[in-house]
Amino acid sequence: MSSELAKSQISSTIVDSIEDLKGTHHGFRRAHARGFVYEAVFTPNGAAAPFTTAPHLQGEPVRATVRFSHTDANPHAADSDRAVRGFATKFHLTDGTNTDLVMVSVERFVAATPEEFVEFIKAAKADTDAQDPSVPHIKSFVGAHPTVGPALVAAKTIAIPVSYATTQYWAIHAFLWRDADGVVRPVRYSWVPEAGIVDASDSESWTPHHLTEELRDRLPVSFVLRVQFGEPGDPTHDSTVAWPADRRTVDVGRIEITKESPDQEHWQSQVFDPTSLVDGIEPSDDPVLAARSTIYAVSYDRRSHQR
Repeated sequence: MSSELAKSQISSTIVDSIEDLKGTHHGFRRAHARGFVYEAVFTPNGAAAPFTTAPHLQGEPVRATVRFSHTDANPHAADSDRAVRGFATKFHLTDGTNTDLVMVSVERFVAATPEEFVEFIKAAKADTDAQDPSVPHIKSFVGAHPTVGPALVAAKTIAIPVSYATTQYWAIHAFLWRDADGVVRPVRYSWVPEAGIVDASDSESWTPHHLTEELRDRLPVSFVLRVQFGEPGDPTHDSTVAWPADRRTVDVGRIEITKESPDQEHWQSQVFDPTSLVDGIEPSDDPVLAARSTIYAVSYDRRSHQR
C-alpha cells in the first residue's frame, strides 16, 4: 500500500470516527463547526528575518483573514461551554498566494499519531455509550499512551475566556524554519493577546454566541506572534509533548484584527490548512501534522456535498 493511500484511508477513518462520536451537521466542518471570520493586518517586526526567508515574516505588512471558532462539531454549541477555542489565520501574500497558521487554546494535542487519534476517539465514544461507567476507556487509553494525559487534563480544565481576544493560542505542532544560508531550526508558534489573558468568572448568563457578540463590540484587537526555538533533543514528531518553558522565544510580529469579514459565507466554506506553507517554512516530522491536509480534504468533500 502506498503512503498516500494509507494516509487517505486513515484520514477517512478519523472523519468517520468523529462523525460517529459527534454526529453530522450538514454543510458544517466536522470540527470547529461554528466560527466567525475577520479581516486583519499582520505586521512583522523583522526579528524573524535572520532565521527564515518566509515572505510574510520579513518587514512589510500583509493582509490576513482570521477565523475564531468553537472546536465542537455541533454548530449550535454554546460559547459558555468549557471548550477549546480556535484561531486560524490565512496570510495573503503580495504574489497572490496564501499561507496558513492554525492554532488552538491548548498547547498539546491528544494523540501522537493519526492511529492513536482514532483510538482516542473510539475510547471517547465507548465511554459515551457505556452502560457501566466503571469501565473507563479513556483512562485505559491514557494508561497505554501516558504522554497524552497533560493534554486531556488541559482540555478538560480549560478556563472560559472573557473574550476570544483574551486567551493564548498555540499551533501545537513543530515546524522548521530555513534561513537564507539553508540552516534549519525547529520552531513552535503561539499568539499572545495584547489585552492580556483574562478568564470569565461567570458565563451562565451568556447568549449562545456571546464571544462573537463580545468581539464585535471590542474590535480592533491584537496579538503578538511568539516563536519558541527548539534545542537538540526537543521532539518535533510528537505534538503531545510540549518543549521546556525555558527555551528561547522571540516575538516576530503583531496581528491587528480590525473588522468582521463582509463575506462570511465564502470564508466558512474555505479550508485553513496548517500544511499550506511557503519557502522558508517546512513541516516537521510530526505524523499528525502530515495527515491534517488529507483529513481536511475528506471533511471538506463531505460538507460541500451536504453529507
